[in-house]
Amino acid sequence: MTTTVDLPDATANDGMSVLSWLQTVADHNSPDDVAPTIIPVAWMGRTSTDDQQDPTLSLPRQLENTRRALPAPFVIVAKFYDIESGRKDLEHRGQGNAHERFDIPIARDGGIADMLEEAKRPDRRFVAVACESIERVARVSYFSTKIEYELAQNGVALLAADEGIKPDTLQRTGGERPKQATQILTRRVKQAIAEWYVINMLELSWDGAKEHTRQGWNIGKPPYGYLAERHPHPVKAKRDDGKTKTRLVPDPLRGPVVTQIFQWRALQRLGAQDIAHRLNADLDRYPPPQPTPGKGRRAVGAWTKSSVRDLLVNPKYTGYMVWNRRKRSRPERNAPGRVNPPNEWVWSPRPTHEPLVTRTIFEAATPIARFRQGSRGGAGTNAAHRQAKRSYVLRSYVICAVCNRRMIGKARIRSEQVTIYYSCVTNLQHHKDQPWYHEHPKCIVVREDHILSVVGRFFGERILGPQRGLYLNQRQQNAAQDPGLAAQRAALRTQLDQLGRGQVNLIKQLEQYEPTGDDDIDTQWRAALQRRFAEITTERRSATRKLEALDQQEHDRRTGNPALLDLLPQGPVDLTLLSEAEQRELYDAFQLQIRYDRARHHVTLRVTIHAEAIGAIKTKINEIAPVIDKSTAGARSHGGGAPGGIRTHTVGGLSSVPLPVGIRGRYRPGLGIGRNQTTYYAESDDIRLAGCRGKVRGVGLRGRDAGGCRAQAGADRRR
Repeated sequence: MTTTVDLPDATANDGMSVLSWLQTVADHNSPDDVAPTIIPVAWMGRTSTDDQQDPTLSLPRQLENTRRALPAPFVIVAKFYDIESGRKDLEHRGQGNAHERFDIPIARDGGIADMLEEAKRPDRRFVAVACESIERVARVSYFSTKIEYELAQNGVALLAADEGIKPDTLQRTGGERPKQATQILTRRVKQAIAEWYVINMLELSWDGAKEHTRQGWNIGKPPYGYLAERHPHPVKAKRDDGKTKTRLVPDPLRGPVVTQIFQWRALQRLGAQDIAHRLNADLDRYPPPQPTPGKGRRAVGAWTKSSVRDLLVNPKYTGYMVWNRRKRSRPERNAPGRVNPPNEWVWSPRPTHEPLVTRTIFEAATPIARFRQGSRGGAGTNAAHRQAKRSYVLRSYVICAVCNRRMIGKARIRSEQVTIYYSCVTNLQHHKDQPWYHEHPKCIVVREDHILSVVGRFFGERILGPQRGLYLNQRQQNAAQDPGLAAQRAALRTQLDQLGRGQVNLIKQLEQYEPTGDDDIDTQWRAALQRRFAEITTERRSATRKLEALDQQEHDRRTGNPALLDLLPQGPVDLTLLSEAEQRELYDAFQLQIRYDRARHHVTLRVTIHAEAIGAIKTKINEIAPVIDKSTAGARSHGGGAPGGIRTHTVGGLSSVPLPVGIRGRYRPGLGIGRNQTTYYAESDDIRLAGCRGKVRGVGLRGRDAGGCRAQAGADRRR
C-alpha cells in the first residue's frame, strides 16, 4: 500500500524542518504489518561415555533444555552431537562412531568437527550455536575457549542455555551492542569449575586406586598362576548389586609353572623363546595362559615369547600388590597404551598375598633380558645361520672392559689346528659418538684357552675347592688394607674436578671473546673451543665410569652373605673338562661374567650365587663329579694334559699367587636366606693374556681373518 502526501512548501515559514518532514514521510510509508524475524541456530550436544551414561536419555534431555531456553525468534535448524570425552584434543574430536551403537531419537547432522567446518562457510545454515551448558563444548578450558573463539571469528555466537538467552542477544540496532562482560565472566568461571571438577575427580580416583592397592586388592584379571578370591564389597549399595573385591591366591596347577619359569630364567639364564619351547613340550604339565577377552584377542593354545616375557616382568609374583604398570589404551581419545616406567608403579608396603617367587629371584631375572639381548641361549651351533660351523663355550660371558660390550667368538685355522678367540671390534660409523671410542683399540682379541684355564682354576680352587675359605678371608683382608683403591678413587675425583673447571673456563672464554673482524679466524676459534669442550666431556665420562666401577668394587666388598659359600659341595672339580652344554648350564647357574681388560692384560671373573640355586647347583655338581673324576684320571695318565690340550692350556707366565676373592650381595633381616646373594671376583695382575690391536701374539690377523674381524664390527651387537 502506498500513501501520497502533499509536499509542503519548504520556503514557507511554518516552523517545519526538513528532518520533521522526512519523519512524516517515513511514518506514512511504513508497512501495516511487520513479518516476524527468524534466527537460525545449530544445537550442539555431547555425552562422555557409552558405558557409564545413557546417550538415549542424556542427548534428548540436552536438546529439550536448550530448546526451552531459546526465545521465540530462535529456531534450531541443525543438530550436531557426539559420544566422546570432552578432554580429547580438538583434532581428534568428532571422529568417533559410538553414536551408531544406539538408537538415539535425534536426527544427526554431524559432530563437532562438522559443525566447525560448516561455520566457516558463507552459506552456513545458522548464525549461532546453542548448547545446554558450556561444559558440553569441552571439559578443558583451553579447548572450550578456542572453539568459542573460532566460532566468533566466523561471525557465529556460542550460546549456553543455563546462562540465559535474551531475544536481543544477536541484535545490533541504533549503534547499540549487547552487554557481554558479565556473561563472559560467568562463562569463564563455569569453564574453570568444569575443568577443576574433572581433575579433582581424577585425583580422588587415583588416590582411591592407590589405597586399594596398598590394602592388597587386585585390579583386573588375576595374573597367570593366581586365582581370584572374591570378597563381598564393603559398600552395601554395591554389594547389593553383586559387586565384589578380589584377592590373589595361588593356582595349584599353574602356580608351580610360574616358579619353574623364574628358576629357568634367573638360574639358567634361558631366553623367553627357549622357555616357551620347554613349556610347549609338555602342555599338560604347563598349561598355556588365556588372553584377556577383548577385540582382536584370541587364544593360540601354546606358550609364546611374548607371553613368557609378560610373565617375567610382573612383580605381583613376589607377593606384593602392584598397580599402574601399564597405561590403558584409549582409542576414543586416540591415546595408545604403554608400559609405565618402574618409578611410576604403585606398590603395597608389604606382601599381601602368597608369593610364587622370592623377590631375590625376581630381581635376578629382571636384568637377564638386557644381559641376553641379541644372544641366543643353549649350546651348539646357531641353527638360524646356515653358515655357522662351530660354537663357542664362553659365548656371551666375555665382556670387554673398555666398552662393556660382549666379545664375539672367532676361529683361526692354521695347519689343521683350530684356535678359538674372542674379539671386540670398533666401527667409526657406528661407534664414533660413544664416550669410549677414542680409548678403544680397533680390535681387541683374547684366546679362549687362556681364559678357560683361569675359569677352571677359579671354580676348582675358589668356589668348590677345600681352601676356598682361606681365599675368601685373604681377599677380605687384602681389600680392607689396600690403599690403592682409595688412591685411585681420589685421583679420579681430582681429575673430574679439573675437567669441570676446564669446561667452565672454556665457557668464560667464549663469553668474553671479542670478535676480531675476520670471520675465518672467529669461526676457527669457536670450532677449536667446541672440539676441546667435546674432548673434556669425553674424558669426564670415562673418569666417571671408572669411578663408578671402583665404587661398585667397594660396595661388593662390604656386602654379602659368605655363608652361602659353605652350602656348596667341595671337591677337585675342573668344569672345563665337561661338555659345552654342561659347562654353559653351570656357568648360567653361577651367572658367570668374565671381563677382559686389554690394557692391563687383566681378567676379572664374577659369579653370583643365589640361595634358591644352591639345590640345583649341588645336584648338577654331584651328577658330573664321576665324569670329572674319570676325565681327570685319564688326563693324568696322559702326562697331565687335558684331552685336546686347548681348553686347559696354562697361560705362560701365570704365577702361583692366589687369585683374590671378593664378596658382594645384600642381606635384609626378616626376609630369610632367600634374600641373600654372594658374588665372587677373581683378579690378578700376574695373568698375561694375549690381546692387541690388529695383531695378537700367537693369533695373527691377516688377510681373510682381519677382514672378518672388521666385518663383524656391528654384528657383535646382534649375536
